[in-house]
Amino acid sequence: MTRLKPSVHLFKRHDLIALEPDQLWVVQQGVVKTLTWNDEGTVITLGYWGAGDVVGKSLSNLQTYEIECLTRVKAQCLSLSQSYRLSEAIVCHLRQTEELLCIIRTPRVSQRLQQFLSWLARKFGRPVCSGQLIDIPVTHQELAEMIGTTRVTITRLIKQFEEEGIISRPRRYCIVLHDCSQL
Repeated sequence: MTRLKPSVHLFKRHDLIALEPDQLWVVQQGVVKTLTWNDEGTVITLGYWGAGDVVGKSLSNLQTYEIECLTRVKAQCLSLSQSYRLSEAIVCHLRQTEELLCIIRTPRVSQRLQQFLSWLARKFGRPVCSGQLIDIPVTHQELAEMIGTTRVTITRLIKQFEEEGIISRPRRYCIVLHDCSQL
């Protein structure tokens, strides 16, 4: 972690952002994921967050909670006493959590994955000539953890989606979603 201004910090990929009960982090650049784990040690991904999103231990009642950087991240640390300015961002956080909850409650795994890829494309994608480029380093295991399935199932579905022309993968950890309107 590199500190820029008194409350702005730079983090590298895989860094964990420090958690204090009286602090919130405003992501200014990059992508983080929030996660917890159950009693058996299974990782449960809670969400993916990017520029403008607010994350922090004070937004959760979970005992185990981490914020992991998926890319290089620039984030501003705010104390709860400063957070009165963040009410709109906190409402967005709640709405995003609600969207993700709806996705993970979708009964069919293939639909769940399609919906999550569509969500990633809307949140983090950028337009390219063939669709929406999702250029964040998310592994098959991380996708599986997020939507509640196995890595093997994700690998099979990714291959199936490629064969059906729903997605393409020009390079590792990079997905082009071809037609978001069909999802």
